[in-house]
Parts: sequence; structure tokens; C-alpha cells
Amino acid sequence: MTTLVPPAIRTTRPRRVPKGDAQSRHASDYAELSRRVKAAGLLERRYTSYVVRTALLVLALAGGIAATVLVGHSWWQLAVATWFGVVFAQAGFLAHDAAHRQVFESGKRNEWFSRVVANLIVGLGYGWWMQKHTRHHGNPNTLGKDMDLDANIIVFTEEDAERRSTGFTGWVLQHQGWLFLPAMTLTGLDLHVKTIRMLLSTEGVKHRAVESLFIAVRLLGLPVLLVAASGPVVGLTALVLQVLLFGFLMGGGFAPNHIGMPQIAHDQKVDYLRRQVLTSRNITGGPAVDFLMGGLNHQIEHHLFPSLPSANLRRARAMIRDYCLEMGLPYTERSLPAAMADVIRSVHRIGLKAADPFDCPAAAAMRLA
Repeated sequence: MTTLVPPAIRTTRPRRVPKGDAQSRHASDYAELSRRVKAAGLLERRYTSYVVRTALLVLALAGGIAATVLVGHSWWQLAVATWFGVVFAQAGFLAHDAAHRQVFESGKRNEWFSRVVANLIVGLGYGWWMQKHTRHHGNPNTLGKDMDLDANIIVFTEEDAERRSTGFTGWVLQHQGWLFLPAMTLTGLDLHVKTIRMLLSTEGVKHRAVESLFIAVRLLGLPVLLVAASGPVVGLTALVLQVLLFGFLMGGGFAPNHIGMPQIAHDQKVDYLRRQVLTSRNITGGPAVDFLMGGLNHQIEHHLFPSLPSANLRRARAMIRDYCLEMGLPYTERSLPAAMADVIRSVHRIGLKAADPFDCPAAAAMRLA
């Protein structure tokens, strides 16, 4: 593990950037880093990488469909469901890259490639996801602006925790550290539900008819295939396993990147370079971690240069890490187990801070220790 900040959860907020000359210098800091990254050719498209990834994805998807039919009425369908869970997660990462314009030069080609992969293969609404993810990239870990901080089963801010401190939601809140990993398995279901809700809403969604058709084919087609091939009991069991595994993999690809890192106040002014670096955490590891997290383990590099192809993220890491050292900026890296421990510890503390005020102070202090 390499880390340039203490491994403990950081709760302090980034310092406000002074006005005037300091702001100009901070803007030029990012401009200089950008110049170096471009000069190294790291922003150039990696067409071969994406052709190979797309081809492997199509083959893996076709293989999963063929295996479902061939296995038939057998509990081996659970193994096929596991395969589908991994394939759909990898498709999600590929759609993410295209949405960030990493695949093609043309914005429209990236948009349609991402729309097809996200809706038709993953079952995730491109229109809904773009609204959410664009806000996240512009204001990572910023209270009231980053939708990734919105409370769901798990609460990520003390402000939201105060509103859930009583009753059953209060019990869930106080135990959310223990519930975090199980709750991650519901990420896939949550993505599907929010996609359907958006498509049925009155929100303005580009190409609503096309997205609705793709989503219907994906979310109805797979259950029909599974039930037709293996019967309702085996088929639906396999479907549940696939959704839970897909959710766990997708949640695991995003959760360690920002949770437990400094949060920025709604009205706090922080320049782009520091906003992205201070709120992001890299995950160390080799090719296996790159695969499992779709390259998002290089979160600092991705947030600084969202259009940088994922195949170049590892190459960019050393340059950006050295530049952060040069600027005196903390560059946080953790192993995957250590990062997940930080995440769980962070949400656990948020839950306990909002505990019942009549709880024993000594017991609460021991739990927070």
C-alpha cells in the first residue's frame, strides 16, 4: 500500500482557495498538469483496446445465452448466472468509458455506443445515469450537489443522518456499517428501478422511446429466457443471483473511490485540481483489480481527466502522483481491503454519531473509538 495521507478516515474539509492571485495560480496548476499529460500522448484514443473489449463482451454475452439454453433445467444455471453478473458489470464499465467520450472522437458515436450498451446489455438508463454522473464529476463529495451522496439504504452525510435518527430508520442507521456490504448487493436492483422510474416520469429524456425499447428487451428478455430454459424455480433463483452479484460488483467498483474522503460544503470554493484530488481515493493492485473495477481504481486520474482512455490510466498514475507531490497535494492510495475498511468505518461512524440521544454516552463513546 502507498499512501500520502494518514490511513484514518479524514473528516476535515479542504481549505478554501483565497481570491485573486492564488486562484490564478491554482488554475495554472491544473493547466500545467494537463499540458504534461497531453504531451505524453495519454489522451489519445486507444481504439484497439476498445475493439478487443467490445468483441470479448459480445462473445461472453453470446456464450452466456448459449449456456443458458444448453444447461436447461439444472442448478448449474447458477454458474451461468454468475457469469452473467460479471459480464453485465464489465458492460457497465464499458458504457461508462463511452459516456466519458473515451472510445471515439465523435461525441455522438460515444453517446450512442454508451446508450446501446447501458440500456440493452446492462439494463441501466443512459439518460438517467448521465444526469447523475455528470453532477458527480463536476462536484465530487460536495454536499447538496453530488447525487452520489444522496441517502438511500445507507446514509453518507451527517445532515441526512440527523433526519433518520429515530424509529426503524434510526436502527438501520446505527447498524449501517454492518449492513453496508449486504446493501451493496442491491445496487443493481436500485439501478434498474431508477431507470424504469425515470422512463415513466415526465422528465425530459433524450430518445425516450429508444431507451424504453432497449430496457424492455433487456429487463424482460433475460427473465423470459431463464424461465423458458430452466423453469420458474431455477430460472428465477438464477435471476436473483445474477442481479445481486451484478450489484455487488458495480457497487464495489464505485464505493471505495470517494466514501470516507473529505466532503466539501455546498458554498465552499475549491479549485478543480484540488477538488478532484482531495475527494478521490485510488485503489492499488495489479491487472485483477483493474479488471474488477473497470479501471476506476485509478479514480484520481479518471476524475482529473475523464476522457482519458481507461487503458492509459495506469500509465498516467506515476506522472499525476509525482505532480501532486510537487504541489504538496495529498495523493491517497489504499489496497482494496483497506479502502473498504475505511468506507465501512466511515459510514459506521456517521450512523453512530446520530444515535439516540438517550443512549448511554459511555457505550456510544466505546463504539466510536
